[in-house]
Amino acid sequence: MSVAEDLRGARFTTAELEGHLDVLAERVFQTRTKWPHFSLLLRNLRELAAGLPPGARVVSMERGLLYGGCSLVAPLFQDHDFVSLDCSPQSADTRGAYNAAMVEDPRFLFVPSTHRGAIDQTGLETGAADLLIVPNLVHHVADQDALFAEFARITAPGGKVYVFEPLLRELHQIPDDYLRWTPFGMARAMTGVGLVPGEPETTGGPFEAIAYCWAQALEYFPDDRREEMSRWFYDRHMPELMAWDAAHTENRARQHTAFPVAFSILAEKPA
Repeated sequence: MSVAEDLRGARFTTAELEGHLDVLAERVFQTRTKWPHFSLLLRNLRELAAGLPPGARVVSMERGLLYGGCSLVAPLFQDHDFVSLDCSPQSADTRGAYNAAMVEDPRFLFVPSTHRGAIDQTGLETGAADLLIVPNLVHHVADQDALFAEFARITAPGGKVYVFEPLLRELHQIPDDYLRWTPFGMARAMTGVGLVPGEPETTGGPFEAIAYCWAQALEYFPDDRREEMSRWFYDRHMPELMAWDAAHTENRARQHTAFPVAFSILAEKPA
């Protein structure tokens, strides 16, 4: 079932879509507080949706179980033949929708995942996607060979694969957290399955990386100190670090060195 079929003709207004994106920015990805690098993902998704012709076939691989079984990106692709695959592993069932509170907001547009399937059992036809979206998922998949092979199989000739991945993350959703790709390693893996990657786009720098680590470290304080320390960090030091990150973008001591926090990459499958 596509999103269009699931909504049965209902259409979201521009205001509703903007409200949905605001929830993603404010509550899910917390781009204005904890994780500014997810702004790259949200911007890329806007651009991808705007650049596709109506009716194009879009497949999104997500971990919808965490949010109550929905697709976070589906509303943006209401003009397209959209299918969302919930790639949550079976081990996630015991934890359930523990991020559901993030989307308990009247502005959030809840579109259920189309279906759930393992990477090697997606149930999708060969060449099913003109655009395959893989947002913040790759590092949660144990069998990377199967994952990249499925990228190539699902994508139609002339179609594209979009991947967003972090470079800096704590161990999370344990034990389903397996690796961190660099943009160059990701491009090489895509090339290995016959895709042609474009130039990766990176976001963040060393000061944002420090801010990210501080945001995680605050959670290690006991309850009776966390609120105090959070105010100490977010009221003063987070803005300071992000201002430095914007002002100091190049390593002045070493060449061929960078410290991005996340990246995206768009690859094409030759026609």
